[in-house]
Amino acid sequence: MNRWLNRANQRVSLPGAAALLLGASLISQTLGFLRTQIINANFNTAGNVHTDAYFAAFKIPDFFFYTIAAGALGVAFMPFLSDHLQRGDRRGVWQLTSSLLNLLGIIMVFVSIVLLVFTEPLLNLVVGQNLGPAQTHDAVIIMRLVALNPLLFAISGILASLQQTFGRFFFYALAPILYNGCIIVSAYIFRDNIGLVGLGIGALAGGILQLLFVMFGLVGMRFQYSPRINWRSYDFRRILRNLPPRSIDQGIDSINSIVETNRASTLRPGSITFYENAYMLHLAPILLVGTSIGTAAFPRLNERLSQGRPDLFRRDFLRVLRATIWIILPVAVVTFFARGYLARLIFKNISPEIARVLGFLVVAIVFRAIYAIISRYFYAHKDTRTPLYVSLFTIALNIFLAFTLVKVYGLSGLPIAQSIVAMVEVLILVIIMIWRDSQLFSAEFWDGLVRILSVTGFTVLTTYIMATIFPLLVSDKGFITLGSKLLFIAVPTFIVHIYISALFRLEEVQPVVDKIRQLLFKPVKIQ
Repeated sequence: MNRWLNRANQRVSLPGAAALLLGASLISQTLGFLRTQIINANFNTAGNVHTDAYFAAFKIPDFFFYTIAAGALGVAFMPFLSDHLQRGDRRGVWQLTSSLLNLLGIIMVFVSIVLLVFTEPLLNLVVGQNLGPAQTHDAVIIMRLVALNPLLFAISGILASLQQTFGRFFFYALAPILYNGCIIVSAYIFRDNIGLVGLGIGALAGGILQLLFVMFGLVGMRFQYSPRINWRSYDFRRILRNLPPRSIDQGIDSINSIVETNRASTLRPGSITFYENAYMLHLAPILLVGTSIGTAAFPRLNERLSQGRPDLFRRDFLRVLRATIWIILPVAVVTFFARGYLARLIFKNISPEIARVLGFLVVAIVFRAIYAIISRYFYAHKDTRTPLYVSLFTIALNIFLAFTLVKVYGLSGLPIAQSIVAMVEVLILVIIMIWRDSQLFSAEFWDGLVRILSVTGFTVLTTYIMATIFPLLVSDKGFITLGSKLLFIAVPTFIVHIYISALFRLEEVQPVVDKIRQLLFKPVKIQ
């Protein structure tokens, strides 16, 4: 057991961390997909959608978590831990971690009480009177069940950030799998008795198990918890000064989600569910590619600046950015051409609304994945204010566009607004980066980016041909039929993308080519 824990907790390289997070994120996103599919299958029918209440119930708890706690998890916290670790000051690392745990723990207990006492008024802020009495009743109960989750997520997030600073990603990577798994199990356990409300029990159980699993990851680290808040610590006060901009940035995103849910609730019943399904499908590649790679690279970027090596910081940052773009483009292309297959897989019944929304979100997939890397440029420099100011503008733009475009395009107005805003946000941040550091984006980077875009042209052509050969038919149903066609489209697309990338001599493809050669031509030892 001890040897297994040591292996799970040992420091890994950047490629190793990225591979671990990518693999764990793939499992987690697959479970997230299955979770939504199972919820749809057990609580919805083609003409009778009941899950609007489920999706609406999480909006306010998520808002409090992201606004108060999520800003502290990683980007406003880890750079300071990295500085202390670089100096060999583990005592300082333990003190900062304990202080933040205690402060956020107190705040989130108060938040949980607010959620329990003012559930109905808070829910009305999200959906008004647009849900029926039965769905409103279910939403209120679910929201009360998950009232403790912001506290549980805050504690587990801080402990996971501590482990990441030490280069330990195993427990952080696998913890969300437990959360999704609990909700999936609850759908089967409670569907025939308490119904939709049982999903709230599953979410609460998942939050508890996730925290216990992350705490298990502290074994062997010799973490020394202190039940006090060290207000005298200069770095702790700096964390608190950096925390509000990042927290407000995250909170604004949650407000935007609340506004989108509110706008969807004014449309025909089921619109909240359709939009949330499409949004989840678009979020999966962003988390799988952008967030996983960004999370794995962030400790390395912090370390480069702590070492006083901005040259190595630039090199590593540009490599990560180019790799992200190279990976996310074929994923976005497949998502666009296979949006109908994905929509029918997740909802099972024919659902053109989900496919249409997902098609408009493809642009957002690309730019949100890029944002996950670019934002860490600022966070590594301990600058949480610039992304905040940009987000204030872009979220205001998104809310304006959401209200405006929904009137014209209905539910499709929401994803159109999302894609426009994602593109604008990345463009503004890139301009600021160039203005601050004119040497950041080298000619070599731009040359590589042009070649990546050229390769993507062949990728688009391949995907279009394969989607034409294997079209989506009205009679296509079931995981085997839909999954097979999806594979027939995706696999040739990625093969062509890798092959043409190798012809264009892109450095991003070299690790993939080396691994393929190793698998194909490595001699097999016969005992």
